[in-house]
Amino acid sequence: MGRYLNLGNAGFQSIRKGLYIDKSGLIAFVNRTLGTKDKLTCVSRPRRFGKSFASQMLCAYYDKSCDSKELFRGLEITNHPDCNLYMNQYNVIYLDITWFISTVENIQDTVIYLQKEVVAELSQTFTSIKTDGFSLPVTLSDISDRTGQKFIIIIDEWDALFREAKAEHKLQEEYVQLLRGLFKSSQTDKMIEAAYMTGILPVKKYGTQSALTDFREYTMVNPRKLAKYVGFTEAEVYGLCQDYNIDFNEMKSWYDGYSFSNEHSIYSPNSVIEAIRNEEFATYWTETETYESLKSYINMNMDGLKDMIISMLGGKHCKISTRRFQNDMVSMKSSDDVMTLLVHLGYLAFVSQKSEVYIPNREVADEFKNAVEGGNWDIIAETLSASDELLEATLAGKNEIVAKSQL
Repeated sequence: MGRYLNLGNAGFQSIRKGLYIDKSGLIAFVNRTLGTKDKLTCVSRPRRFGKSFASQMLCAYYDKSCDSKELFRGLEITNHPDCNLYMNQYNVIYLDITWFISTVENIQDTVIYLQKEVVAELSQTFTSIKTDGFSLPVTLSDISDRTGQKFIIIIDEWDALFREAKAEHKLQEEYVQLLRGLFKSSQTDKMIEAAYMTGILPVKKYGTQSALTDFREYTMVNPRKLAKYVGFTEAEVYGLCQDYNIDFNEMKSWYDGYSFSNEHSIYSPNSVIEAIRNEEFATYWTETETYESLKSYINMNMDGLKDMIISMLGGKHCKISTRRFQNDMVSMKSSDDVMTLLVHLGYLAFVSQKSEVYIPNREVADEFKNAVEGGNWDIIAETLSASDELLEATLAGKNEIVAKSQL
């Protein structure tokens, strides 16, 4: 078992030992894409919405260096007839982009360092392959030519360079070129059996075009058939509340609120688990650099953005357009762009049928209030001070109080 190639199943073992909701049905979805033109999947979710858990589950299932049969016993995937056909049958390359960023001396060297590290490990495993240079796509192509083997590549936090090195455009272009070499080249079909990428942001756009057009994307704006894997469903949360003797209505008030066309009630998963572990309802999201960077845009009050936030804190919905968002942290040209970013970060929920956004639950409302306090938001702070009763009434569903409000 290696650091990048065939990590084994230790990560999923630790997940199974804790409070676990069965999301192994996702594996059946990926199985249907193996070796097809739909084999490239990109799933974007907010932080703490289980992206890494899903990646580690997929590693444990496909990795040929381990035996994961007992780990998956009794889970949904075992009900599928092709479960054993694909279990532990592939060479899996797992790339955590945040790992490379944190271990390289200069962030500008991240892409070079990533390729050098992974190629070195591949060379140790496939000793008959002589590699020239440190090109990961060329190395994988050589291995596939000589052995006939294909790889499954799992990339966690694929967009970390776009979030943590926002001004490093050359580095970002170098990274996109690497991804294109892997997933958008004449060699892709012969060396890649499937790819699964996770991140907070969808694939970067350049103008109106995606940098990686062959990926099938599942986002907070349009999760499509993967909506039930965005977070916990209402049935799953209700079952947990029954098992742990937790007030379901209070849980719903705090952590529900994300709604999609085929899943109308999705909960923030990490927050639900923390509330059960701590036996206390609270805000379990912590402030991050990502949210701090948004304050400058909000303070610009693009297209009356502050007024929209006041309106949403009062329980209202706001109309937006998500089409022009460039899927990065710097190309903000309108309130629509900022609001769309907030959807991808989980701070707003999106109703696709109406193209409307709203604050999903009490936890997120508290985060907005925390952002206001101490910031350059004097008018909003005054409004919030006067509207706490309205906010509580909105979150509690007390429509008669909301209807009487003049805010």
